Amino acid sequence: MATLAGEAMGTTWRVLAVSACPTASLRAAVEGALAGVVAEMSHWDRASHLSRFNAAPVCTPVAIPPDFATVMRAALDVAAASDGAFDPAAGRLVDLWGFGPPGPVAAPPSAGSIAAFLPSRGDVVLEGDILTRHTDVTLDLSGIAKGFAVDAAWRALAALDVADALVEVGGELRGEGIRPDAQPWWVDLETPPGHPASPLRVALHGLSVATSGDYVRGFEHGGRRYSHTLDPRTGRPVDNGVIAVSVLAPDAMTADAWATALHVLGPGGLALADRHGLAVRMLTRDGEHLSPALTAMLDG
Repeated sequence: MATLAGEAMGTTWRVLAVSACPTASLRAAVEGALAGVVAEMSHWDRASHLSRFNAAPVCTPVAIPPDFATVMRAALDVAAASDGAFDPAAGRLVDLWGFGPPGPVAAPPSAGSIAAFLPSRGDVVLEGDILTRHTDVTLDLSGIAKGFAVDAAWRALAALDVADALVEVGGELRGEGIRPDAQPWWVDLETPPGHPASPLRVALHGLSVATSGDYVRGFEHGGRRYSHTLDPRTGRPVDNGVIAVSVLAPDAMTADAWATALHVLGPGGLALADRHGLAVRMLTRDGEHLSPALTAMLDG
């Protein structure tokens, strides 16, 4: 079994692959796929398609590459389904709070500046591969692009006839096929340090998992901690008692976007997860909550 690792998209990646292909070929495929995602969707790379879109004049239709369009379509779908708890057009808010390319801020922004940068429905419209922003918002796909990168790396391996692999990018994972010992790819869901929840191990066999948590990134000011996960509806960091949300789905892009949306929605979002048949574990300050779909998966 080949074991590969590296760095991309400001984080680390790792692949376990059952393949007779030379390791160099596997590495080239994965690195090429990740580099393609960066070139199209990075808001840190000023030369990326996303950055060029953000810099284009308002109301200017821009043709975007197919993968970029796929991610935007999924992002807008989750934005609509979550009633704005996930929004790819919240880039200016991300920068305002010091979590984007401009860098950290010394203090939380004012209420007036937050209100000025709140995104709204219809700010960005996708028609085929033509993307248009109708107001002066900017895109930030950090809540979905990493998951898509996992899927892209997997597709690059599959193109080399790899049928069995575990792909991980920055903690988001996708497992396909089985291990050499005929076992599925067993992984433990992320549990924040000090949380009383029992370890939960799941089998990624044609499944992906992504986790959104407030314990990794953030800043403190005036004795208060501010999470890097922002609620696009209020323009402020989430403060709903949720520590981490893990979502299992057939693809990592979907899992990634919904993990972010449900983190913002909090415990009340579990009803929405149930309506969409999502397998979810939500860890809050007062305990652990499993969606019916995840409970059924574990019982099965």
